Amino acid sequence: MSKKDYKQATKLMHAGRHPEDYFGVVNPPISRVSTILYKDLAAYMDPNTKFRYGRVGNPLSANFEEALAELENGHNAVSTCSGMAAITTAMFSFLKSGDHVLITDACYPPTRFFARKQLAKMGVEVQFYEPTIGAGIAELVKDNTALIYLESPGSATMEVQDVPAIVKVAKDKDIITMMDNTWSAGVNFKPLDHGVDVVLQSGAKYIGGHSDTNFGVIVAKTPEHYKKLKSTSIDLGQCAAAEDLYLALRGLRTLEMRLKYAAENMRPVLDWFCGRDEVQEIYCPVLESHETHDLWKRDYTGSNGVFSVLFKPEYSFEQIAKFVDSLELIPVGSSWGGYESLIQPQDMKAYRDDWQKDGVFLRFQIGFEDPADLIADLEQGIENLK
Repeated sequence: MSKKDYKQATKLMHAGRHPEDYFGVVNPPISRVSTILYKDLAAYMDPNTKFRYGRVGNPLSANFEEALAELENGHNAVSTCSGMAAITTAMFSFLKSGDHVLITDACYPPTRFFARKQLAKMGVEVQFYEPTIGAGIAELVKDNTALIYLESPGSATMEVQDVPAIVKVAKDKDIITMMDNTWSAGVNFKPLDHGVDVVLQSGAKYIGGHSDTNFGVIVAKTPEHYKKLKSTSIDLGQCAAAEDLYLALRGLRTLEMRLKYAAENMRPVLDWFCGRDEVQEIYCPVLESHETHDLWKRDYTGSNGVFSVLFKPEYSFEQIAKFVDSLELIPVGSSWGGYESLIQPQDMKAYRDDWQKDGVFLRFQIGFEDPADLIADLEQGIENLK
């Protein structure tokens, strides 16, 4: 059987592993490396020498990048020191002064801040678009549009974008498409299979899976796009830490299982919130009431453990704070994708150009605690609102 014909679960067990290179060691060892020695001057001068300097590439980074390219069905990958570094490196690779970029209005907030501060400062015209625009994005395209940036589902409000429709417009106009695929972790959705040119992820989320890593990855669909990304990453000094790369490869082995378990664990908690009078709206594409549920059902093979809740305006921030602070199992934290449950408040009027709704907005990450215990904790906490 060809390696390409393996099911995803099988690929995740074997991707990026080469025991024969390490005396039969199952997991690629940590490579803490800066200097690399050459056998002679000819090897130093040879442009095809595989590893030249630890920051530029080493055995462990090569194994990880091979694995992520296989997971995302891409040509090759570039590892970075963080998810945000993946975003900035990817954008710098395809944008220049005078270009116009379209970015989903539901993007990860630091993406918005980077675009407004750094891209604008270098002369790039930045425009945010409604995430559910689909083929209507054609009306926003200009002669100098160089890049359309997607994030699906969107940050906090979790709109699933009509990726094929947007990609078709982009290809007709010869525009690069780029997508943040952190939500699906490369497991539940394959943007490159739907025509996207470049896909990126924050590995600190579900790939790492234990809230103890910081790294990012960019996967290119073609050799030409990979060369641009690799060149820019070298110029920017990008380098993922050896320990993070090691933990990332280890995280891949249980990635699909953890995603499924998180989705299953989330559902009872999600249903509990759906029955609460205090709630104004719930944001999660697995719910039939979510505006992009049909797109999620069409394009995605599964979910994760993240959803958001908008409370009714009559509950003040101080009341919501009493609810949050009284919880014993769900602390406040600024990430998701780990094994533990978390809450993070979202300042939607600062994060979205078009946000008009009042009420406190909380994003929940449901981890691997027993959902009955989580619901019991929420039950006692919600009493503080009354």
